[in-house]
Amino acid sequence: MGSHTQSENSEPEAATSSKRRRKRRFGLALALAGALVEALAIRRRGYGVAGNVVVRCREGHLFTTLWIPGGSLKSVRLGWARFQRCPVGRHWSLVVPVARDDLNDYERRSALEHHDVRIP
Repeated sequence: MGSHTQSENSEPEAATSSKRRRKRRFGLALALAGALVEALAIRRRGYGVAGNVVVRCREGHLFTTLWIPGGSLKSVRLGWARFQRCPVGRHWSLVVPVARDDLNDYERRSALEHHDVRIP
């Protein structure tokens, strides 16, 4: 009778473990799909897909930041924009990517001269 109880208990545990794995896989797939959608949207709008991207804060300052689709190490993602520190005005602000083709030479140089905090 004791062995019968053990087998009954192990089946629900195995089912629960399988459900957890499926939920994790679904969450991972959802996160990857979100990163892919963001990367495609960025590319379609003419911005760099990842790496050092020129961004503009709400006050109009231009600077370069590390932009990783689907991830954020030093900012808070808010849809298309991110909330992070502007190194030019030394304030916190929403920033959005800017297509380098939309900038003149002076703006492009200025953005490249100002980079936010680098990640080691």
